[in-house]
Amino acid sequence: MKPFVFSADSHIQEPDALYLDGLPASLKRHALQVRKDGDYLIAGTDEKEIHRLRLGKHRDIPIFAERRGTRQLAGRFEDMDLEGIDAEICFPQLGLWIYAVGNPEAEAASARLFNDWSDRFLEGHQDRLVKCGMLPVLDFSCTLAELDYLAGKGFKAAMLPLVSPAGLPKYNNEAWDPIFAKAAQHGMVFVLHSGTGLESVISEKGPGGAIVNYAGQAMDAMNTAMYLVSGGVLDRNPGAKIAFIETGASWLVALGERMDEVAEAHAFYVRPKLSRKPSQILDDQVWAAFQHDRACLVTADRKLPGSRNIMWGSDYPHAEGTWPISRKVVDQLFEDLNVSDATWRDAVGLNAAKLFGIQPTVHTSQKLAA
Repeated sequence: MKPFVFSADSHIQEPDALYLDGLPASLKRHALQVRKDGDYLIAGTDEKEIHRLRLGKHRDIPIFAERRGTRQLAGRFEDMDLEGIDAEICFPQLGLWIYAVGNPEAEAASARLFNDWSDRFLEGHQDRLVKCGMLPVLDFSCTLAELDYLAGKGFKAAMLPLVSPAGLPKYNNEAWDPIFAKAAQHGMVFVLHSGTGLESVISEKGPGGAIVNYAGQAMDAMNTAMYLVSGGVLDRNPGAKIAFIETGASWLVALGERMDEVAEAHAFYVRPKLSRKPSQILDDQVWAAFQHDRACLVTADRKLPGSRNIMWGSDYPHAEGTWPISRKVVDQLFEDLNVSDATWRDAVGLNAAKLFGIQPTVHTSQKLAA
């Protein structure tokens, strides 16, 4: 029997002029947009260049080749069927840079533009496509208001930045408590996608930069998880759930073990006092999505503390993702690992279905080898 497969990392392309056309005249200089400059695609606003992507090929496919499923639902379902993916959560493309806009009013208005468009675009397909809203964070009153707005529209997930943007309280600060309490009240999952919250995802331009910049996003996830756990935000809000996306998942156990060690060995200095072991908080409230990790499958199978909540994701349609070879990649992940069938099914779909509250219904016929 084919297992239920859920991609915990996929993207949809907003209309090119969504932000430029939607923002009022007073805020248009802050509108996110993309333009081509020679061999580069540049994402930014009139006032700043946020990200520069050099065009080329990866896996013999143009890096920014337009998959029909990026913008059209019919093409999307065709690609999901090809890949054997039954359901997925949908993040923005251009909207990932919203946390670098830098203007609170423009950030809040841009988030609302994406949320309303996504709500309309994905309506009627909640059994296969999980809606994920964007949350503004430069003004916490806007964050709370947008959480209420999204809940009223039936959203089950909302994005916070992976890295707390400059000038905001760090994730160990009690100022975040009302936001996490509100999410718990609504049953809203916070998702923190790699690269978000940074002024630029390219911090290293010297030797090894490509590896350093991308691999470092796993360390950003570890750091944020450490702050949320050790600072007590999650412990004080036990109903809150967070998921780290495109950050790998094998770090969960190592971080849990390290924090457990410190919480006990340095207990005299630890503030605040937590009601649970850090690794238990990870197991209770923290999820992480991976593409190619194998160590996390072994630790989950052995039920090591902190290892429980892992989810596979394809990162469709990005070049660093697994399209169009997702079935091959997923099969290869489990080769020679000797993990249980339960671990396999949890990692490729059931953990995500439970987190995002959807029925694990198999919609595709493509068989993945268990």
